[in-house]
Amino acid sequence: MSDKPSCQYKSPDGHQCQEIDMGSGLCFWHDAKFDKSGLELTQKLERYAKRGGLLHGLELKRANLEGLNLVKFGDHSGYDLSYCNFYRANLQGAHLFNNTIRHASLMKADLREANLHCCHLEGTNLLGIKLNNTRIDNLYLGDKLLQEQQAFSALKEKRIDDANDLFLQSEEIYRSLRKGAEQQGLFEMAGKYTYQELRMRHQQYPKFSQRRIVSSFINLICGYGEKPENVIRFSLTMIVFCALMYFIFGVTYDEQRLQLDFASTFSDNISALLNSFYFSVVTFTTLGYGDITPVGVSRFIAAVEAFTGSFSLALFVVVFVKRMTR
Repeated sequence: MSDKPSCQYKSPDGHQCQEIDMGSGLCFWHDAKFDKSGLELTQKLERYAKRGGLLHGLELKRANLEGLNLVKFGDHSGYDLSYCNFYRANLQGAHLFNNTIRHASLMKADLREANLHCCHLEGTNLLGIKLNNTRIDNLYLGDKLLQEQQAFSALKEKRIDDANDLFLQSEEIYRSLRKGAEQQGLFEMAGKYTYQELRMRHQQYPKFSQRRIVSSFINLICGYGEKPENVIRFSLTMIVFCALMYFIFGVTYDEQRLQLDFASTFSDNISALLNSFYFSVVTFTTLGYGDITPVGVSRFIAAVEAFTGSFSLALFVVVFVKRMTR
């Protein structure tokens, strides 16, 4: 046993480093004050990982880790690089398949030609990462980006300028991920990141501004062109709402008025309601058979529904084809 003191680093998960203290209370790997700028540490880090060294909280700011191979063959869990600092590190061509890099920093790291397939990056700072030809399929980021979480927290604390800056950073990260996905031909993933990118842009618009209202409406009806299911939900909601309006204000069929009437029997009111739904459907789809006609206020409702229906059907085709051609 060595009499030399051990590194005092202890990760937030409770893991204690067993490496030798360099005199600062920390080992080479966990000492943030030791300048590793440009140091070629690829092989040294690979050896350290293979002999079971603690990979939590590594301080590798600006280190040269080009071609790093940290893949655990035959192990589904991979290496755990949580809490590490890879700020501006050179990770070109690095193989990091299935690794966990939670609550870490990859800010401005060079990950060109790298393999991040199946990596877990929850709570990690991804601002400014370079992802040219980087494999990012099955990447797991958690429910929200780090900056996104911080932005919503800032909003709750009424720090509007800080929140807008963090939403802008989140938008930039999602844009980088979207471009990286498009390069890899992962168009479904690119669509998901496109939606998040536009959602972050929406959050930066002033409350009750015209741009924010328009953005909210576009998100509601089609999810910024990425969610055909939103068009279907909007269409069904419009049909049901208009049907109830026809039932309240009345339509005519064979010169007989079909309308809610508390003096009529339950079966007559149900019949009027079902005919109102039928009329709403044929109006929304602009079929217009002519057997039922609107009267009074129902005419205005029918005009609005017909216009909305023709627009929604065309929108659904565009959004659906966009998704399917991916």
